[in-house]
Amino acid sequence: MIRRLIALIGAALMSVCLFSCTMTEIPEKEVVCKVKVPPKMMFLGDSIAAGYGLDGYTDSDNSKCRSYPNILKERYEEELGGECGHTMINNAVSGYTSDDLIAQLRSGALDDQLGDCDAVVVSIGGNDLLDIMLQLMKNMGITEKGAFDKGEIDIFSAASAFMSMSGDIEDALEHFNDNIKVISDELSSRTDGAIFIQTLYDPLEYFSQFTMVTDYSKEKIGKLNTIIYENASGRYNVIGVAEDFRGKAGELTRIGDFDIHPNAAGHEAIAEDVDRALRAEGFTYTTTVRGEKRLTADGKKVIAGGITGGAVFIAAVISAVIVSAKKKKSKKQ
Repeated sequence: MIRRLIALIGAALMSVCLFSCTMTEIPEKEVVCKVKVPPKMMFLGDSIAAGYGLDGYTDSDNSKCRSYPNILKERYEEELGGECGHTMINNAVSGYTSDDLIAQLRSGALDDQLGDCDAVVVSIGGNDLLDIMLQLMKNMGITEKGAFDKGEIDIFSAASAFMSMSGDIEDALEHFNDNIKVISDELSSRTDGAIFIQTLYDPLEYFSQFTMVTDYSKEKIGKLNTIIYENASGRYNVIGVAEDFRGKAGELTRIGDFDIHPNAAGHEAIAEDVDRALRAEGFTYTTTVRGEKRLTADGKKVIAGGITGGAVFIAAVISAVIVSAKKKKSKKQ
């Protein structure tokens, strides 16, 4: 009899254990991890960010040139590959002015991509201003490499050209001042990511033979960059590209060929500027971590009930064994 009762106890305990195993869970929790660079970033703006003029660049494909967005994409993919990975989207378009960028944002075409961006980097303003200034130089007879000769410039005609363009330049600066606010507001309404706007370098400093040109470009491009800095507070971060290009237009741009765009060395320099600004910001990503297997609340109740019931059952069995033993003893007597 005792053996049967022990077998029953064992079977009962085994059934409780097997049943409780079906009532376990593996808990999951979200963990925020810090990283130095953005897991997802987007570049917007003009031909500088698009990579115009670099080997491999085309108007329909800016992914095969060594532009600063592509340099950073390669760098960050390697850096974040073992963690959260990295995504870079370059929606910059050659020829875009600040008006064009606003239209692009308001079209809604970028909304889905912007929604989960960690950083948005903008290069804009060059086409608002430099096209006018290049036209000014063309009006002075400077149109291509080797065409600049101070001795051949008609000072009076040059002065007249400057005066005729001055109103256009000031209008462009005033318009840009309005647009930079709109751009930052449009971006802020579409992403919680950090927003960065680059300053504009001065490629016309290259024409140092003619101080009328260099002084004028320094003043006007300086005003545009002041606008970028003055509107930044609470809106966006500024990347000081202009400061690192100062005095290096001949090295970092193609202005010697009457092309204002950065050359390969210029893109490497901008990549360092952007990288430094991004790392100063710092970023995070969220991942899901699985914990150790544990009983569910229902499972704990089953185990507790089983233990209580089992104890009662065992006590009853022991009592029965004792009673049975006493009966056997009394019969023998």
